Amino acid sequence: MNGAGDDLLNGLSAAEARRRLESEGFNELPSGEEHSPWAIAASVLREPMFALLVVAAVLYGIIGEIAEAGLLLAFASLSISITFIQRGRSERALAALRDLTSPRALVIRDAQQVRIPGREVVRGDIVIVGEGDRVPADGALIVGDHVQVDESLLTGESLAVRKRATRVIPASLDAPGGEDTPLLFAGTLVVRGSGRLVVLATGARSAVGAIGDSLAGMTREQPRLQLETRRMVRIFAVVGLVFSVSAVLLYGWLRGDWVQALLGGIALGMSLLPEEFPLVLTVFTVMGAWRLSRSRVLTRRAAAIETLGAATVLCTDKTGTLTRNLMTVAHLRCAEAQWNDSQPLEVIAESPALRRLLETAALASDSHLVDPMERALVTLDGTIARATPERTLAREYPLRPDLLAVARAWRDGTGDTTLAIKGAPEAVAGLCRLSGDERARLDAEVEALACHGVRVLAVASAPAGAQPPVSPGDIPAQLLGLVGFADPLRESVPDAVRECRVAGIRVIMITGDYPATARAVAHDAGIENGELLAGADLDVLDDTELAEHVGRVSVFARISPTQKLRIVNALKTNGEVVAMTGDGVNDAPALKAAHIGIAMGRRGTDVAREAASLVLLDDDFASIVRAVRLGRRIYDNLRKAMGYILAIHVPIAGLALLPVLFGWPLLLTPMLIALLELIIDPACSVVLEAEPEERDVMHRPPRDPRSHLLSRALSPGRCCRVPSHSEWSRWCW
Repeated sequence: MNGAGDDLLNGLSAAEARRRLESEGFNELPSGEEHSPWAIAASVLREPMFALLVVAAVLYGIIGEIAEAGLLLAFASLSISITFIQRGRSERALAALRDLTSPRALVIRDAQQVRIPGREVVRGDIVIVGEGDRVPADGALIVGDHVQVDESLLTGESLAVRKRATRVIPASLDAPGGEDTPLLFAGTLVVRGSGRLVVLATGARSAVGAIGDSLAGMTREQPRLQLETRRMVRIFAVVGLVFSVSAVLLYGWLRGDWVQALLGGIALGMSLLPEEFPLVLTVFTVMGAWRLSRSRVLTRRAAAIETLGAATVLCTDKTGTLTRNLMTVAHLRCAEAQWNDSQPLEVIAESPALRRLLETAALASDSHLVDPMERALVTLDGTIARATPERTLAREYPLRPDLLAVARAWRDGTGDTTLAIKGAPEAVAGLCRLSGDERARLDAEVEALACHGVRVLAVASAPAGAQPPVSPGDIPAQLLGLVGFADPLRESVPDAVRECRVAGIRVIMITGDYPATARAVAHDAGIENGELLAGADLDVLDDTELAEHVGRVSVFARISPTQKLRIVNALKTNGEVVAMTGDGVNDAPALKAAHIGIAMGRRGTDVAREAASLVLLDDDFASIVRAVRLGRRIYDNLRKAMGYILAIHVPIAGLALLPVLFGWPLLLTPMLIALLELIIDPACSVVLEAEPEERDVMHRPPRDPRSHLLSRALSPGRCCRVPSHSEWSRWCW
């Protein structure tokens, strides 16, 4: 370990910074999956139906029918074009989001302060951070003035943590989280104080980069519907190949016209192979992505839209997903009166004690208003109309490790000063020099508020005379009361959770917050009252035991990133189709491992967006339910379209087979069949895509993911049977 001497505080030289940038690379993460045009084209052309079209085009070219060969190749390229357009739109939208969140950094180079793009920060740089700044890289705080950092994007913990400067630079980086450590991590937000950090790791070597490495080693499951479509096409391809070869040999042997026999065999094979299936699937998913985009949901992987219809479990983060990630004043309590956010503000305005409590708490808050709790206090205080005397700030007493409270001394028009104090209840209780009974009553009040899942601060006031004291503990203070803060639920969450329950989708909350807070938020959201499992208890379970527990647990609290991934894998082991929402870097592995990963667009990190299948551009939890509804509708209409296509293939196959059997001239050439099956049939099936959703689309359980796209329900016997009386009644109603 090296000491942080004065030379270090002068920063790197510009030449040394350039050298390190060239050798170690930019301070940015790899862009994720590469989607080159050649890769997209190769993935589409691997489909069996495209291979058959290409073979048919080649055969037409061999026999001299160049126009027909060109048309067949044009049909084959249609789906590739659609895929290019959809993928390009998604990547452009993500690039725009990435540009909006690109940070800049204030560094010291050659003993001068220089502001540079965050991607150009290198190891060894001295970075100056202050309230409201996003930390550009991992490092150690070497100079700091009461720094507090919001690390929720890495830890899931919604409360800011204190940072303490060190003169000894650590040799390695510990895990994020914990109070009074010197380590700061890329992507976290400074909510209080200012300081300087020496950069220890950038880009892929940072804590964020470690999660990126784990993502690179994970493989994404192939979409079930795509596998099902390929299975059906392969079955039809084998059947078509057998019949086609038999027809060619039979026709050529009986009549000796091998050219006609070859064309007839190709026509018969194309009539039996449902080459429209992948094309119609592409059209449906593209149309679904367009419909979702109108609801502010970006589709990164179109197959996820259909998978949503089969989702059985929705794992959701708390901070920024269920909640607004915006602290508000939820409770005011003093000896004379009480108020909570379900009551009108007039209750505060009519109570002198509550007004004094709120006003003192606001006076103890920093004017920079970066800390979300201080912003909430000042905002609420400003909404209470009253006449306020003129005051000037005489002195500030910042937070100290040995005193978890802040104070500000205000001088009024008479020259006297008064201390406004707020902080941890136990710290304020010490400043107020409470007796044992008074301290017990205060602890009971704090515990009662904590049961509501709120963070509690105590507020006190102390007359200081003409001169402010050296320390707020030099004079006894008077306890005014308690203030409770809550991160409120999004207004749409309870209804969205209720609709998920009706649709047979189980909602599980996974958070890094404390169990009491997590339980309270889950109750307000309407999440079913199942068991709560804390991260420490989860660690003692092996994978088999965890798979048994996840069926009963509705809330996971104090969960780390690796534990989130274990939870998702345990649910998948139980046969669940898992949708996972999240916004932080810590959510990315679970987002990629889940069948449907859903990232937040506004607050979400680039890592989370890259790992996800869907991105909520408005961060609205209710958009997930709309996506599920649309996924179910798409699957219903897709089955109708596939049944229609299958029915159309029967007469086409008959018209292709009869001339071969009876020696007639060919009624349908391969080009005409391609026109029917790649243009007319898909165009007609688009009408089915616009069919309105079924009445019970969100009142039935998720479909069995193992169910086949074409089942007995679409067989001719099933389709042509006489409906029962109950079915007639239901349809007519």
